[in-house]
Amino acid sequence: MDRDFLIDLFSDFGPVTIRPMFSGFGISADGTNFALALRAGLYFRADEATIPQFEAEGSIPFQYQTRAKTVTVGSYWQLPARLFDDPEELAGWARAALAAAQRAAVKKRPKKPGAKKKPAAAKKKKTTKRVKSSS
Repeated sequence: MDRDFLIDLFSDFGPVTIRPMFSGFGISADGTNFALALRAGLYFRADEATIPQFEAEGSIPFQYQTRAKTVTVGSYWQLPARLFDDPEELAGWARAALAAAQRAAVKKRPKKPGAKKKPAAAKKKKTTKRVKSSS
């Protein structure tokens, strides 16, 4: 898949940003990455709310092979091939993928703004008391 093909594919969805990533492209909207276009296919972000839709279509999660094992990335699922011919329905799936990516981003944020962890050295200063010797 090349950049022009992807821009056309997402035309019913709206403007997307396409950046080189791994062996393909990362696709984002509103600053949130929601899809991967790789040699193996097009993968959309998924979560507990959208995975059943992918499963119903017979889709599989993204997988890659290392020297030792096959790694499955359960947060990205292969887009059903039939959607490449239905830009309107693909746009609906893209909106669901963007929503899943936004939900995941919310889960990663710290609970309270500014609640960053302090470096270990700054957590507790050791103090030593000087004892006067009476000589």
